[in-house]
Amino acid sequence: MSQITTLASAASAKSEIETSTIRAISARLIPFLMLAYFFSYLDRVNLSFAALTMNAELKFSPLVFAWGAGIFFIGYFIFEVPSNLALEKFGASRWIARIMVTWGIISALMATVSGEWSFLVLRFLLGVAEAGFFPGIILYLTYWYPAEYRARFMAAFAVAVPVSTVIGAPISGLLLGLDGVMGLRGWQWLFIIEGIPSVLLGIVTWFYLTDRPEKANWLTSEQKAWLKARLDAEAAAKQAVRHFTLGEALSSPKVITLSLIYFGFVGALYGMQFWLPQIVKAFGLTNAQTGFVTAIPYLFGTIAMVLWARHSDATRERVAHVGGPLLLTALALGVSSYLTDPIITMVVLTVAAIGIFCTFAVFWTLPTAWLSGTAAAGAIALINSIGNLAGFGGPYLIGWVKDATGNTSTGLLVLSLLPLAAGLLVFLGGHETKTEFASAK
Repeated sequence: MSQITTLASAASAKSEIETSTIRAISARLIPFLMLAYFFSYLDRVNLSFAALTMNAELKFSPLVFAWGAGIFFIGYFIFEVPSNLALEKFGASRWIARIMVTWGIISALMATVSGEWSFLVLRFLLGVAEAGFFPGIILYLTYWYPAEYRARFMAAFAVAVPVSTVIGAPISGLLLGLDGVMGLRGWQWLFIIEGIPSVLLGIVTWFYLTDRPEKANWLTSEQKAWLKARLDAEAAAKQAVRHFTLGEALSSPKVITLSLIYFGFVGALYGMQFWLPQIVKAFGLTNAQTGFVTAIPYLFGTIAMVLWARHSDATRERVAHVGGPLLLTALALGVSSYLTDPIITMVVLTVAAIGIFCTFAVFWTLPTAWLSGTAAAGAIALINSIGNLAGFGGPYLIGWVKDATGNTSTGLLVLSLLPLAAGLLVFLGGHETKTEFASAK
């Protein structure tokens, strides 16, 4: 009887240390990382609101705007893998701080755009500056969270994407109303005011982020020991199946397939993100009203994202939780292209947004299930960089179709093919479920 009591006490103690460790990590890291990603994403896509007045003032055609929206991702693609390997080498605090300060400065400098060339050059440089931030954080979270917690906390971090639109869209719409203040246009104030916080937060990042659990003086020695044991067991389980070198990971058919899946997802995400304000403005709304209405799909996407990730962790199922929402997004985008009623259009685009954001966080459990260390750093960066080329392709595709037909909705129909193909690839590719949860109880 005493032995049973002792074993029960030990299990309870382990459960308590696990709970306290995860709670301490989450309280320390997640709110800060959410804030950083909020400004990252806001500075990346605030162009969609600046375009409401900037395009007319600078005489940008839909195709020029599409080039500017998309060329960001070319710079992003080129420097993504080197940036993530640098984070692995130099540490998250220093490298993420560097990324944030440089992107904040360049984002604010977007206020100096005076023509097509300055527009394209600054957008390209913004992509170079920001390269490595998102995959760097995904890698960073694997240093702190065991597999069974990753989807929900990646969702907690990634929720900054829809929230940046829920909050940023109305603010951006209102900032356009500063037209003429101190001789600047409203779109110039938008870039300046939304760029400065990233610089300030980047400076704080240098001192606030802890590179690895063993350096965390805000965890107890018992918490560090539990976390190290769990993460070491997961790494050992992955390497028992196969130890991947960096080169093997980058050339793996699985990594290439995941890159194509992410390409389809990102195309839908940014296709909507960069053009939705102009779709909504065409309903006959003011700039401020456009900001509030544009936020609606992202509000529902935020809620769905968190609940869906929790469900994926609880059921330990990934394939349907990634592939299903992608197919839903494809269907909604396709249907939206045939609609003319503003209210019904917004309902269907809200469904598309729900599908997009339900995919987002759970997707990143797929590569981290079977890769670790430098191989994971390189593979995550490669998947993100190839996928983000669709950040060029998606907006450009809609811009090209609009330029040719004068109709944005036709572009949404063509765009729907990307998440459709991605969803089918998820179901065909499967997932390393046993490897991901090998060390979990």
